[in-house]
Order: sequence, then C-alpha cells, then structure tokens
Amino acid sequence: MKPIFITATNTDVGKTHTTLKLIEEFSKLGLKPVVYKPIETGVEKSPHDASMLLEKAQSVNANLSSLTPFDITSYTFTLPASPYVADSKKEIDISKLKSDFEKLSLLGDIVLVEGAGGLMVPVTKELKMIDLISFFDAHALLVTSSRLGSINDTLLSIESLRNRQLSFDWCVNIFSDVQTFDSVTKPYYDEEFPAWWSVQDGLTEFAKDHINK
Repeated sequence: MKPIFITATNTDVGKTHTTLKLIEEFSKLGLKPVVYKPIETGVEKSPHDASMLLEKAQSVNANLSSLTPFDITSYTFTLPASPYVADSKKEIDISKLKSDFEKLSLLGDIVLVEGAGGLMVPVTKELKMIDLISFFDAHALLVTSSRLGSINDTLLSIESLRNRQLSFDWCVNIFSDVQTFDSVTKPYYDEEFPAWWSVQDGLTEFAKDHINK
C-alpha cells in the first residue's frame, strides 16, 4: 500500500498528533501500520516523537515489538534545528534513509513516515523535506495550523506540492487560536476549499479512502 508522508506547514503544527491518530485509524481497518521518523532533531537521550510513535504502533502491530525508537529513526541530532544545521558532521546519507525505510516496510501493511518541520526544511545541501515525499514514493498529508497566519502558510505549502506534482491531501489541526478560528480563518477555507477537513473530524474517511485507491 502506498506510504503516507505526514508533513506540515511548520514545526509544532501537529504531525506527531496526526500520525498517532492515523495509526489508530488504519488499525481499525484491519491493517498493521508501521512508523518511520527518518530524522529527529532536539534529541538529548531518546527521540521523543519516535518513542511515542513506536509505542502506539507496537500496540497494534506485534511485528514491531522488538524495535526501539532508534530502529525507526535513521538519524538523531541533539541541536533542535533543521537537519542540515543539526547535522554538523554532515552524516546524513540518503541511501541509509532508503534502506531503513525498505526494511521497516516489510513489517506491516502501510508505512507512515513523519517528516521534520515544514516542506522546505533543508535535509542536506541538495535535499529538502519535500524531496523525501517522492523519494519514498509516498502520498503526502499536509497538516496545517488553525492559528492566525495559517492561510498564507497553507497556500504556500499547497503551491509547493502542486509545483512538484506530488499526490497529497491537506487538513487543519484545530488546536491553536481555537476561539477565533471560526471567524478569522474558517470563512476563507469554506469559500475557497469547501471540502476542507480537520484532523479532529476527517481522518477516518481519509484512511478509508486511502486503502481504496
């Protein structure tokens, strides 16, 4: 089944929250989801996001029971920055990302790949996060924020995905500026994207549609 690359308009928008929910949704549909966090920065001892993802995935996929968080991350760095900056020794090897992804894909029915930061975050001198979507031959799920300013971020990210001719869906994670979202941001989405949906309400249908493609 085609992998899903969970990305976002920026950092702290809700990629991990969304991926955790997707694990639940695909499990409900009888699938064994696998999780992969290619790169995680800001890691002191154990990768926080990868730990949460693996714990959730292990609860529904016994094939992952022997793995550790470091088994689902190819690279971890201490500095909380973009991979390009955090990787001060320039260790990131794209072939290792591919090899680790392929190994994990054998352990379940669908691989959920969680990116780092937004689409244009630099991974290496040559690669940005958006390049990994096609590298893993994945369908992208763009998670956008509900805070003031998110319309601009959403449109720029959608344009980037379209310019690369990448297969994608997008949804809003309604967790910030909740009290003003309906008056400040929602009217534009209702007018320009009447079929828009939120993480809170639309992941079930997204998962069903994905397995039927």
